[in-house]
Amino acid sequence: MANKIVIDPITRIEGHLRIEVVVDDNNIVIDAYSSSTMFRGIEPILKGRDPRDCGLIAMRICGVCTVTHYQRSIEAVENAYNIVVPKNARLVRNLIQSTLFMHDHLVHYYHLHSLDWIDVISALNANENDALNEATKYANIAGVTPYITLDDITSIKAKLKALNDAGKLGIFSKGYWGNSSYKLTPAQNLMAITNYFKAFEIQRFLGSMMATLGGKDPHPQSIVVGGVTSIKNILDNEKMTNFYNLALNVRDFIKRAYIPDMYMLADVYKDDMINQVGGGLKNFLVYGGFPLEDGDLNSVEMFFPQGVIYNANLDDIKDFDANLVTEDVTHAWYSGGNDKPYEADTIPNYTGFKEVVDNVAYLDTDGKYSWIKSPLYNDERMEVGPLARMLVGYKKSNTIKTYMQNFLDKSNTNINDFISAVGRTIARAIESEIISDKIFDFFDELKLNLQNDTSSVASYTEIPNTQGFSTEEAPRGALGHWVRIENSKVANYQTVVPSTWNAAPRDYKGRRGAYEESLIGVKLSNIDEPLEILRVVHSFDPCIACAVHVMDVRGKKLSQFNVNSICGI
Repeated sequence: MANKIVIDPITRIEGHLRIEVVVDDNNIVIDAYSSSTMFRGIEPILKGRDPRDCGLIAMRICGVCTVTHYQRSIEAVENAYNIVVPKNARLVRNLIQSTLFMHDHLVHYYHLHSLDWIDVISALNANENDALNEATKYANIAGVTPYITLDDITSIKAKLKALNDAGKLGIFSKGYWGNSSYKLTPAQNLMAITNYFKAFEIQRFLGSMMATLGGKDPHPQSIVVGGVTSIKNILDNEKMTNFYNLALNVRDFIKRAYIPDMYMLADVYKDDMINQVGGGLKNFLVYGGFPLEDGDLNSVEMFFPQGVIYNANLDDIKDFDANLVTEDVTHAWYSGGNDKPYEADTIPNYTGFKEVVDNVAYLDTDGKYSWIKSPLYNDERMEVGPLARMLVGYKKSNTIKTYMQNFLDKSNTNINDFISAVGRTIARAIESEIISDKIFDFFDELKLNLQNDTSSVASYTEIPNTQGFSTEEAPRGALGHWVRIENSKVANYQTVVPSTWNAAPRDYKGRRGAYEESLIGVKLSNIDEPLEILRVVHSFDPCIACAVHVMDVRGKKLSQFNVNSICGI
């Protein structure tokens, strides 16, 4: 007899996500539904605005990857006005995006996702020397020395023990500790949780780097239509030297802690990789990211190459064409059809849940059941994100292939093993390592160019009636902003964000989105502790919305709201 499991909300993510799954008698997921239960409403708010203000508002779409929405929005307007920004501006934006990517990936693994793999309570049973031996073992595989010391491990274990003995585990309470799906040994758990705490300091370094070039963090202010305004900081040797030194510290952590942790994950969870647990759609889309040349950003060479993979065929990567992106709303709480972004509108059409059984509300999965639209590329469902970038890059970039092949050889894994929840998690770490090296190339290129050129903003002429778009990579995947301008005001604005691609509901043909498809076939070790579902969904780094939530931790309903306005804020 099939059972339905509802997880609402999924925690340790950005925004509000609900997952419903159906499991069979063997606790294997046979169907899945992904739903965002909150309305964003940013796109209607942008209508009627001065196009040059869009960036400051569009960045509020997210509370984490703020700057990548900010930059895409600015670049969409620049595309509409035919603006080519100065080289300094391009390089500063690459430096800001590099910082964001490392920050986002590090926070995602250590502070949002790692507890799906690390059993915190098990770590209390570990010997400290054994934990250091594990850190040394996997650091040696990576060709480095461990980031943490015996003193670090001893200190963290003592803190955890004190919290546990006092019954004050705080954010570590309510975990599924002891679940048989946790496979790390106590020593491995203690080593990994020590790196978890060390990562907080690295977060601070990255925030400081972002503020140096962006003005502040997490909502920077220095990117404007035509270029960047942070020229004084760029010319300040002391501030740029501090930026450089912080980048060195971040790279040190990535290479000596983050990457060794991934070798451990690949070692312990290799069966999950080989069996492609959480593999999902096997269609991958990359817009391309980090421009290496000056010019039209939609046509210049990118450090992360663009490409499209169908059915995991890595030997036949197609070119990306922005004209093939559409959004379908058959199962989303909107009116409309399957439209291209320039033509689409955002008209809410909330139809509610289907039924309440035993005090649990269930989605109307035959009808509309999410505030997320269903993007399509060439009429196919797609996964976007670091895994897509590393798979396309493995075939199209010698640099990316070098890093990937190094990991594959040392972990004794295959490129196809990466099409799994574990592989998705490791791909994000390898991408962090790549960027932690590449950021110094952008830095050096900027310093060299500043010797003869200090321009940072291009002059331009407004065009009253025009349209433009920007398609590039955000940390979580392919991100596009489209703007149509009439009488010098925004007539229509559409964003197709990475989590829209991945977290979407079914489309007009009934095909599942990436989250939904990745859950099919996942086996739960304990139906009352859906750890494996969280592990797969978290591997995508969900980013549903930046919003304020009100909830009762005892599960009681506080209030009910019917949204009738087009303005959801």
